[in-house]
Amino acid sequence: MSKIQATFERLQAQQRKALIPFITAGDPEPALTVPLMHALVEAGADIIELGVPFSDPMADGPTIQRASERALAKGVSLRRVLEMVANFRADNNETPVVLMGYANPIEAMGVEAFAAAAFDAGVDGVLVVDYPPEESADFARAMQANALDPIFLLAPTSTEERVAMVAELASGYVYYVSLKGVTGSAQLDVEAVARRIPEIHAAVGVPVGVGFGIRDARTAGAIARIADAVVVGSRIIEEIEQSPEGDVCARVKRLVAELRRGIDEAGQA
Repeated sequence: MSKIQATFERLQAQQRKALIPFITAGDPEPALTVPLMHALVEAGADIIELGVPFSDPMADGPTIQRASERALAKGVSLRRVLEMVANFRADNNETPVVLMGYANPIEAMGVEAFAAAAFDAGVDGVLVVDYPPEESADFARAMQANALDPIFLLAPTSTEERVAMVAELASGYVYYVSLKGVTGSAQLDVEAVARRIPEIHAAVGVPVGVGFGIRDARTAGAIARIADAVVVGSRIIEEIEQSPEGDVCARVKRLVAELRRGIDEAGQA
């Protein structure tokens, strides 16, 4: 059983929903990534999505694009991201870590080499935005052969055929993009998400996390009522951007703790 699957089973037994915060590795400083990861866990994160910075992040809005630019300017590469995960694992071997990024750095390293290196570093899952399921069977097999969960995106525009393809390949969880467009680009329509989640959940057979547009405890709680996991990225990156030097971890921890409370209160309700 993968660490991600075990996490969801534990939460289900507790009648709780997962909180999955996203940060970009290397932002705002490479030395802060591991401390930020620990702060996320201390605030109540169940799984961490760690963004691999990329120069052309097509699914990301301007906030996460700026985070990638800051990290790239400081020389953060895919190999350096794997080193950060390994450093995190020195003190935390329980919290699943999912790398989220784009195909180019993985292709440059080689899929097989990447899968082996990610496993060695302690990565648990990989979400590659621009690997469509139609072309990802070999990628998914390579990940699973190295005990990594291949995680895929679904969207409001996903057809039944696309959902079925993802169901064949995905493990760990599926990430449902709650709105059309890039991260942070529009107002979250909770009712529209609620109409779509049951059919996706039934089709894919793995937990469904929802992200894009979740900015506060209220919306996190609303999504927690209808999905297995709540994914928050742009709002956390904004907090990092706005935090004075020396106060980044504390402010991010405070924000994520608020999201955690919103999710837990929704479950109690």
